[in-house]
Amino acid sequence: MTRIIGIIPARWASTRLEGKALAPIAGKPMIQHVYERARQAPSLERLLVATDDERIFQAVVDFGGEAKMTSPHHPSGTDRVAEVAVNLDADIIVNIQGDEPLIEPSNIEAALAPMIPDPTIPMGTLRVRISDEAELHDPAIPKVVVDRQGFALYFSRFAIPFVRDEGTQAPFFRHIGLYAYRRDFLLKLATLAPTPLEKAEALEQLRALEHGHRIIVSEVAEAATGIDTPEQLEKIRCLLENPETQEEECRR
Repeated sequence: MTRIIGIIPARWASTRLEGKALAPIAGKPMIQHVYERARQAPSLERLLVATDDERIFQAVVDFGGEAKMTSPHHPSGTDRVAEVAVNLDADIIVNIQGDEPLIEPSNIEAALAPMIPDPTIPMGTLRVRISDEAELHDPAIPKVVVDRQGFALYFSRFAIPFVRDEGTQAPFFRHIGLYAYRRDFLLKLATLAPTPLEKAEALEQLRALEHGHRIIVSEVAEAATGIDTPEQLEKIRCLLENPETQEEECRR
């Protein structure tokens, strides 16, 4: 039986929205919404929050969740997750973004689906089709291209693939930053030096590709968007505090 543990990395510092993990939404801190929705994924045997801040730690404990303190010096969420994973007995570790209060539990299952039966796959993540032209050209939204088996060829903030000839059909995919790792691979990945493409694109998943490791990228129909700005936070508050409100109305 495959042992799977979910870890939600949550730090206090944020370039555009400091302390967002504790931002109140419909009477609960954001991290509680993420935790409660992720807990609904049936494959997760255990779920923890990995944080560098006592306030976040205490908030998780207060709502009945499990939290672990980590170093405040980690350069990425992957490194924070790896610190906790060192002391866990698990086959697969799922890195769940702490700023997606509308995360779909089924998407966690989708990332795990190809990995559970195939132990040769070291890492998995998600993609969703892009239909919005503005989203395609937004550098804040990472894109991914995959091979015929669904393994990542490249991740970029640029609109990829580039369509040279009009009329050529090519799908565009947004990368969803939820990751599943074989535990041993995660611990190895955290020891690898940052790579040139990773630093150029500011996309940590490129480190795995540049070191020659495969990443399976499962397609999902839709995915929650992370909260990075006050405007995005207000939209989520609108949706969760007013369940009958349509998403279009919350954009106004």
